[in-house]
Order: sequence, then C-alpha cells, then structure tokens
Amino acid sequence: MSTQLIANNRDNAEVYTGAALCKEKSAELLSEINLPKGLLPLADLVEVGYNRATGFVWLKQSKRKEHRFRAIGRTVSYDTDVTAFVEDRRMRRLTGVKSKELLIWVSISDIFLEERDHSKITFANPTGLSRSFPASAFEAE
Repeated sequence: MSTQLIANNRDNAEVYTGAALCKEKSAELLSEINLPKGLLPLADLVEVGYNRATGFVWLKQSKRKEHRFRAIGRTVSYDTDVTAFVEDRRMRRLTGVKSKELLIWVSISDIFLEERDHSKITFANPTGLSRSFPASAFEAE
C-alpha cells in the first residue's frame, strides 16, 4: 500500500537519495513542520521524498530499525518504508511505525503536538487510542 502511495505522489515531489543527504533532509523536514528532530531516528536511508502540494512524505531505509527512546522507556519499530501526510506540528495517516506496548506492537497512525501545550506530543493509533509524552523525550540524541 505504501508503495502505491509513493508512486501516486512522486510527480512534482522533491526526491533525495544518498544516506547523508537523506538524513539531512529528514531532519530539515521535522524542523519545517515543528516536530522534535529525534522523532525519526532512521538509519541507512536510501530515499526521502516530499510532495509539498499534497503534504505527502516518504522515507525509505535499507532495513527495518528498532529504536529505544530511553526518556520514556518505549521501543519503536520503523519499517523499510515510512510514509505520512504532514502539516504544521502533525503527521497524519502515518504508516511503517509501531510502538511496543507491554507484549504487543501497536501501529501509530497520527503524531501531533498539543495545540495549547507544545511541550507534549501525542501518538494515536488507528482505533483512536492515544498516549502523550513530553516532546523533549524526542529531541535528537
């Protein structure tokens, strides 16, 4: 499904390749939409794309990555393709990101900073359940 979304939004998109450039562009994207710079600690990025007209973003990495956010004690899994529609302080219809809750992996579909309190970031799953954490826990390490 993410491959089809990428293909549909590839026209008129900014596409970057190469590990160093992709890492730089993913950090720039997070800064541009006012989300913490450590939110997407992806490794071995091979392609980053951003269609500004639709707000669609994709990040491709060579292999899946698990990352432990020590400040909140959570492990997050990033698939080889991570996609989202972005806007100021929000990522919607996110794919490729899961958080480990107790013994199960839960898909994350929405990430946003609280409207009134930008120090809190909320993660929601497709069923509507959500959990908030301090945004400072997701700053670049």
